[in-house]
Amino acid sequence: MQPTFVLVHGAFANSFSFAPLQAELGLLGHRSVAVDLPGHGFGATYTRAYQAPQDLEGLATAPGSIKGVTLADNVAHLVGILERAKENGPVILVAHSRGGFTATATANARPDLIDRIVYVAAWCPVDLDVNDYYAEPEMATVDAASLGLAMAGNPAELGLLRVNFRTADRDALAAFKAAFLADGTEEEFLTFLNTFQPDENLDVGTSADRAQAATWGTVPKTFVRLTDDASMPLAMQDRLIREGDALTPDNPYDVRTLGGSHLKWLVDPAPAARVLGELATLPTARD
Repeated sequence: MQPTFVLVHGAFANSFSFAPLQAELGLLGHRSVAVDLPGHGFGATYTRAYQAPQDLEGLATAPGSIKGVTLADNVAHLVGILERAKENGPVILVAHSRGGFTATATANARPDLIDRIVYVAAWCPVDLDVNDYYAEPEMATVDAASLGLAMAGNPAELGLLRVNFRTADRDALAAFKAAFLADGTEEEFLTFLNTFQPDENLDVGTSADRAQAATWGTVPKTFVRLTDDASMPLAMQDRLIREGDALTPDNPYDVRTLGGSHLKWLVDPAPAARVLGELATLPTARD
């Protein structure tokens, strides 16, 4: 039976990011569902202050719907989708970037709903909490200040992260392009940037949300490495693979590699769709 690919977006993103990939998957004969986590997609907040001409003072203080959304909320939402998808056959859960937090916590909670979990340059914390990885040598090349160039408001006061992706600041735009899509055209970069939403939640989980051998570790897993990713450097991707393999040596990652930046696989999705299509034919723990 053909599996359903359930696609989970990263930070400041939404289901819209996956439209080109879903088209490629569909043309290859695969079924897919793109998820909007709580406070994303049509549940996101776009204030009048975010529209041109922008009101930067208003943008810094306007409330956002994602305030108070937790990782547990994300997991509960994703579990509901997986339960429905599972009624139609096997499920392959695909997570990108920050979406890996949610995918990992969901696999801890309900491994029975997932026939394979796929991380595409996505976070799967094992040895450390997520924020602690940013102090590690593998993240030394990441320009952590790039989002700060367009940060709006105080996260502690807003109860959320807010970034002005519609900024006209040339330095901020150059930093965004270098971080996300250095190998894309200016037109591709600006188009993708306009699919981003300004707000993201603050909860990245705790040590309890790291990968657990008894639950997460029972699910067959794949890691798709992105060789030119500046946001999640290849060294960190490889470290996460090593940590996962050490946690479950009898169930190591199936490792695949794609060239390109953090977002290139979504802008030019045909290679990624072929890789995912190959995974649909692999055995699962429930075969």
